[in-house]
Amino acid sequence: MEAARPLDALNNARNKRVIVELKNGKQFVGKLKSFDIHINTVLDEAEEMEGGKTTRKLGTIFIRGDTIILITPQ
Repeated sequence: MEAARPLDALNNARNKRVIVELKNGKQFVGKLKSFDIHINTVLDEAEEMEGGKTTRKLGTIFIRGDTIILITPQ
């Protein structure tokens, strides 16, 4: 399914594992549960990653949209 708009791409990734990279360099991997027009994002089964390795298992987390620089399917 082709994404016509940016939010369509996020809708296509809903309930799939994604990598979220923040402006401060932190990376989180988890299942994309929901997001809003500000790209405020909720991940389930989230893990904080550093150097490709899990540093913390966090469960369900909320990430403020203005801190995100990248969301990509895993």
